[in-house]
Amino acid sequence: MTTISQTAGQSASRTFAGGFFRLLGHWVNAVVTYFARRQAIKTLCELDDRALRDIGVERSQIASAVRGVIDPMYGRMM
Repeated sequence: MTTISQTAGQSASRTFAGGFFRLLGHWVNAVVTYFARRQAIKTLCELDDRALRDIGVERSQIASAVRGVIDPMYGRMM
C-alpha cells in the first residue's frame, strides 16, 4: 500500500507564496509591535514619578516594563 504525502501534490510556487506571505505577516507584526511599544514608552515617560510609583515602575525601568521583562529580585512582571 502506498501513502502519498499531502505536500507532494503542492507545487513549489504555491509553497513559496505561502512562505513569503507568512514571512511578510511576521514582519508586519514585528513593525506594529515596535510602534506600539514605542508609544507605550512615550506615554509612561510622560507620567510623573508618583504615578509611576503607583504602578510599581521606576523611571529607569520603563523600557523593561514595556517589554515585559521579569525582575528576578521580586519575581514579578516589570
